[in-house]
Amino acid sequence: MSDNASPRARPWLAGPGARTWRCDPAPAAVRGFHAGLPGHAPTPLTELPSLAAELGVGRVFVKDESCRLGLPAFKALGASWAVHRILAERAERPEDGRQSEGVADPGPILLVTATDGNHGRAVARMAHRLGQRAHVFVPQGVHPRAVAAIKAERAEVTEVAGPYDEAVRLAAEAADGPDAVLVQDTAWPGYERIPGWIVEGYSTLCAETDEQLAAEGIGSGPDLVSVPVGVGSLAQAVVTHYRSRPSGPAPALLSVEPEAAACVLASLTRGEPVSVTTGATTMAGLNCGTPSSIAWPYLRRGLDAAVAVPDASSTRAAGDLAALGVSSGPCGAAALAGLRAVLTGAGADERRTALGLDATSAVVLLSTEGTAANPHSAAEQQAHGV
Repeated sequence: MSDNASPRARPWLAGPGARTWRCDPAPAAVRGFHAGLPGHAPTPLTELPSLAAELGVGRVFVKDESCRLGLPAFKALGASWAVHRILAERAERPEDGRQSEGVADPGPILLVTATDGNHGRAVARMAHRLGQRAHVFVPQGVHPRAVAAIKAERAEVTEVAGPYDEAVRLAAEAADGPDAVLVQDTAWPGYERIPGWIVEGYSTLCAETDEQLAAEGIGSGPDLVSVPVGVGSLAQAVVTHYRSRPSGPAPALLSVEPEAAACVLASLTRGEPVSVTTGATTMAGLNCGTPSSIAWPYLRRGLDAAVAVPDASSTRAAGDLAALGVSSGPCGAAALAGLRAVLTGAGADERRTALGLDATSAVVLLSTEGTAANPHSAAEQQAHGV
């Protein structure tokens, strides 16, 4: 059921069917692959009792992705698995000589992608580790220090005088050759398999979260997960994980976007995928105008609620998390900002009931990046005195 009111006043709420919808799980091999990577370790799940008291729930945990495989964001999970699958398939070479979607003949290749920062750096890191090359297209609005971090991974970088969707288009054009492969974390008709591998890679984050909750005495899993959303690939992974469990209660799932780029909220409101014109936002990694084509069916069926938040709310949330010892950039802090928008203000009791939350509920916030991933965050926090 859609709600045409302002997202700031009341988020769009899904019908109760979201928690009964089921899908197939991610491949079990993903977790083992990540465990074998140099430097791999589960990221922390940190409990923050003061936030639980503020929000009127039992327990609040933050999945802290500020250091994942040596990078300051979760994106390395998807990039590493996808690049592994690409190179493995190239090495096998189908006997009939046909090429798979987006996969060229064996030999040195160029990995091409567009990014708001974190994904491109992860692809560049994997390319360098594996002796490949990388070409990364960066849209306007990405901080110069984030661009420099991608270049430091020895990638070629093209800065685009346009939004994210334009950078994706140019990256796809640049990858249209026999020695190049597009490694994009959003999908569209005709380009869906590699983005699907990226989504599979993110499943490790969810599996870790469940194990860490069990160690805290919450064997049934969370009651709600709050997920920052750009094109929806991470949210697709979260939906896949929690809607594929064979038994036990299903958590409510909340997506959070910037008000300046709320393509998923707009699509849910319309009941079909739509593109939106994006504006400037400090939540650079979420500044996307079109949902991923493979994510959309999962978001439409599996999300309980979606909300859009202003930059000021994300900045405040990042400062509050920093004060509690969690390094979180604007995109990661959006998870807290969105949950605050849902559980406070006019209509909060109705929304809380719709999400099945009470004073005993366990909530997980996915903090997808640390402050090092997005230089905006430190400057914004300083400007706001946090």
